[in-house]
Parts: sequence; C-alpha cells; structure tokens
Amino acid sequence: MVETNAAALAAATPASRDRYVDFLRVASLATVVLGHWLMAAVTTRDGGGIEVGNLLAVRPALQPLTWVLQVMPVFFFVGGFSHALSYRSVVRAGGGYAAFLRARSHRLLLPTAVFTVVWGAAALLLSVPDAAARLVAQPLWFIGVYLGMAAFTPPLLRLHDRYGWGAFAALCGAAAAVDALRFAAGVPFVPFLNFAFVWLAVHQLGFLRADGRLRRPAVMAAGGLAAAAALVALGPYPLSMVGMPGERISNMAPPTLALLCHGVWLVGAVELLGGPAGRWLRRPRVWRGVVAANGVAMSAFLWHLTAMLAVYGALIALGGDLPAPASAAWWAQVPLRIAVAAALTAALVAVFRRAERPPAPRPPAAPGRLGGPGAALGAALALLGVLGLSTVGFGGLLDGHSAVLVAVRLTAPAAILMAAAGWALVERAGRSRG
Repeated sequence: MVETNAAALAAATPASRDRYVDFLRVASLATVVLGHWLMAAVTTRDGGGIEVGNLLAVRPALQPLTWVLQVMPVFFFVGGFSHALSYRSVVRAGGGYAAFLRARSHRLLLPTAVFTVVWGAAALLLSVPDAAARLVAQPLWFIGVYLGMAAFTPPLLRLHDRYGWGAFAALCGAAAAVDALRFAAGVPFVPFLNFAFVWLAVHQLGFLRADGRLRRPAVMAAGGLAAAAALVALGPYPLSMVGMPGERISNMAPPTLALLCHGVWLVGAVELLGGPAGRWLRRPRVWRGVVAANGVAMSAFLWHLTAMLAVYGALIALGGDLPAPASAAWWAQVPLRIAVAAALTAALVAVFRRAERPPAPRPPAAPGRLGGPGAALGAALALLGVLGLSTVGFGGLLDGHSAVLVAVRLTAPAAILMAAAGWALVERAGRSRG
C-alpha cells in the first residue's frame, strides 16, 4: 500500500515542485537516526540494568564529525520553506492562523500521541529499565521545537515580507545577545531564549529560500564555517555540535551562537548541491523513494530509538555483557546492530504509519469561537507539554518522578495532560472561522 500510494503521488508531482526540499527533509532525519544508532554507547551495569552514554564522549577525537552529521538545522531550514508555502496557500484559500496551525500540529501530534500511549502503557505494565524509559522520550524535544516554529510562522513571515534579510539578522543579533548575557554576565534562565532565537533564525532562512533570496550559498557556507570555528577556538563553546553527557556547556541545550553559525554553513553547503541533486531527483525510481520516505519520516523518527534498544536488549539476552564502546568487538557489531535496528524500525513504521495521514477537512465551527488566540494558546500548551515529556521521560510514570523544564518542575502525567489539552484547543480553534 505504501509503495502504491508513493507511486501515485510521485506520478502526480507537478513540474514546479521543489523536489530537493523533500529530499533534504528525508535525508536530514535519516542522518539523525543513523547518528543516534551509531553514537549510542550502551553498557550493562554490574548490578544489572543498562547505562546509555555517547560514543563521542568515549572517543573525543570523533567530535569533529558532528560538524557534518549534526544536520537538524537542515530540517528546520526545510521547515521554514514548507511553512512559508503552506501558510500562504492557506491564506489564499480563505483560511487563517488557526487553520494553518491545526494542519501542522495534526501531522506532528497524532504520531506523538500514539507513541506516548504505547510507551506509557509499556512503562506501566512492563519492567522497562529507567534508562530506556528516559532515552526514548528525549527526541520529543524536536517535536516541541518544530511545533513552536509552526506557531511563529505567520508573524515571522510578515516580518520577512517587510524586512527580508533584516529579520534574519535581528534573530541572529538576539541569539548573540543571549550568549553575551549567559557567558559574560551569568544571567540565569536567559540562555533558554536561544531555543527560540537560534532555531527560528535557521527557520527564517527557509523563508528566504522560498522567495529565491539565497543567492550566495558559497558565501554562507564559508562564512558560517569560519564563524563557527572562530567561536569554538576563541570562545567558551565546545567542539561538539551535539550534547555530551556531563558537559558544563552544550551547543545544543540551550542552543548557542556557535550552533547557529554551524546551521548557516550547513544551509549554504546543501544549497550548493541543489543543482546536481535536483537533476538526480528527476529519476522516477529515486523520486518514488523520496515520496515514500516522506510519508513515514515522522514515524521512523519517533520509533528508531525503540528499535535500537530492542537490538541491545536482544544482544544482552543472547550474550550477557555488551562489549565496551569503541572497542574492536563493539565496532565489529556496528553493521549488524544498524541493519537489525533498521529492520525493526521498518516493522514499527508499518504498524504505526497511519498516524501520519493528514487530517480530513472538516466544516468550520460557528464564527468567533477560539480562532487565532485559542490556537496560539493551545500550541503553547502542547509545546510545553511535549518538551516536558522529553525532559522527564516515561520512567516512574505514576511514582511522582519529575524533572525541571526551564524553571518549572513537571511530572510525566502533567506533561501529557498539558500536551493533550493544548492539542485539543488547537483542533477546536482550527475548525472555527474566528
């Protein structure tokens, strides 16, 4: 069924469609998935259970690879492009902010809800190790941030239409100011603002691409790479562009100006490859593969760590202790671990992919009910709930286990209820005319 639908969609693709953007969406998520599978350093404890570390912490010499493999900025850049086109299409059809946000949130939150129900039930009914119950929830931060980008699209698109590159420069300046307050003045809590400024700046580059205004990708690539290198060499920023266990400063959480410069260089680099890649994507078989992968990308992202943990669980059951990370035996297992994790992910996608279907159009509710303000409030609640769940995880679901999101302590049930209430509000607002 997936292949049949993909073939039909691929055959119906208009000549005007930017196929490279669809490819970048799939390629960036695939790189993240592969990176998680490769970098996870899972070991068995002496007293039982598992501990999950990071290969880059075990072998720091591999950290420069993150300057190529940390491609989440590419996904957010593609998101900006898609959000700009989608919102303008909704407006041309007579819709508004709430209708746009309902459509975008549905594609994010329905697969997330299914994932949460399944893992919540597993945590309650099965003997799931705490490390596993925490790990599988961590990628949910991406869902929360991406939902926030969709929520900010209409106002930031208006700023883009008026100021163009100036709006991007303002976000970069705000990110730099946040880092100055963080590192020079030690102002508490202010670093968390860069979850917005850094990622929205990358998102803004997608707006510029949608309007054909990224005309010097080589300058972007060279300038971004030079700026990131200078910040790491001369400033307080670590070399790795992904978070390391136990590190005092991370480029990812909260994001830093160095990560923003890294994003600029990556965007410039992928733009340089757009010409030859676009010609390659005209091949029918290649394009069908991209279309099929786009239809299940979110499901694969949500479930890939579950598959990875299943692989490690099977290895423990079959052979006892796991080999030490980065040892010869560990590297020898890599091809097998990745192949089996890919197969298990494909099986999980086959089960849960229906949650990625777009929402069916519904008649609007009566005028004046909720509308844009209600959708914005719902998006804020859903965003905070999903981010909270990514922080606390599924461990100790009913035992009062909690974690701090910025300055607020949340339990998993509270985070889930917040996300559900926010999504319900967005859904209701999106069907109103107000």
